[in-house]
Amino acid sequence: MKNTSKNNFSKRNNNSFNKKANSRSFSKTAKFNNEKNNPQKNSDNDRKPLNNNYENNKFNRRDNKDIQGTYYSHRRNSFGKNNANFFRNDDNNFLQIPNKKTFDDWIWGKHSVYEALSSNRAINRIWCTSEVFSSEKFYILLKDQKMKGVLIEEVSWNRLSQITFGAAHQGIAIQLASSKSIPLDELIDLSKTNCANPLILALDGITDPHNLGAIIRSAEAFNCKGIVLPQRRSAGLTGTVAKVAAGALEHIPVSRVVNLNRSLEELKKKGFVIIGLSGDGQVPIAKFTDITPLVVIVGSEDKGISLLTQKKCDYLLRIPLKGKTSSLNASVAAAVCLFHLTSI
Repeated sequence: MKNTSKNNFSKRNNNSFNKKANSRSFSKTAKFNNEKNNPQKNSDNDRKPLNNNYENNKFNRRDNKDIQGTYYSHRRNSFGKNNANFFRNDDNNFLQIPNKKTFDDWIWGKHSVYEALSSNRAINRIWCTSEVFSSEKFYILLKDQKMKGVLIEEVSWNRLSQITFGAAHQGIAIQLASSKSIPLDELIDLSKTNCANPLILALDGITDPHNLGAIIRSAEAFNCKGIVLPQRRSAGLTGTVAKVAAGALEHIPVSRVVNLNRSLEELKKKGFVIIGLSGDGQVPIAKFTDITPLVVIVGSEDKGISLLTQKKCDYLLRIPLKGKTSSLNASVAAAVCLFHLTSI
């Protein structure tokens, strides 16, 4: 009895399997005949999904990787000539190849950078790996540059390759400055030479090189005796700054300091009065008539002078505005302030 039931069960399974197989083969044959008899009805366009933007959506899913350059060459080769328009840099296509930086004032490579550091060239910024910074060849030179106010950043090898766009940097790269900076003590001594009441300009958060260049130009035009720049949160003395300054950078001393607030305390000890230029100042600039050594602080357009720096100020002055414009450009505000203070 058991053997008979098993045989019957296997026969049923075989019959059901054969029915399914026959139905599959019949459906495939019918589909083939249907496509053969009606080629237009079953064209490629009819078999696509209802969403006509399917191909575009397929591209969009990979666009983040394309911008980083991961699949660029692979996709160009795989999609062929018909999709070549997708890679054009025009207004209709968003895929843009990034432009490389202009490296006219950059030097990289151990030997080239070592010679530049040894020759006492003016340097704006240094990027290096921790291995290079701690090496016997560069440690003393980099420490000397840090004491001069040069900003030194320890970065990873990959980050440095990204900054230099894949150049053979060997772990170190520098950006040259258009003018040398001097220590704060030397700037104070120079400002008091042949001038009883010198005026020094300190900048807090001016990161735009065009603004910095315009401020330097105005400062030299109104006989400002020096400029104090913090190492961080400030544009450096780059070629763009020198170009906007239109030669003024060659005639005014600049000191780059590690900590602006400590430098203000040192200037106070030397007899300087600290003035902050702020839209929330209590004293209109026209009412300030003190004749004394002055330090004028100009902040960024969006944030102004930081709260900690405002506490170091003896006065907070404002420029009264009569129109509907609520604020002035940082370089314009600096020029207006310097004009008034130098005409007292």
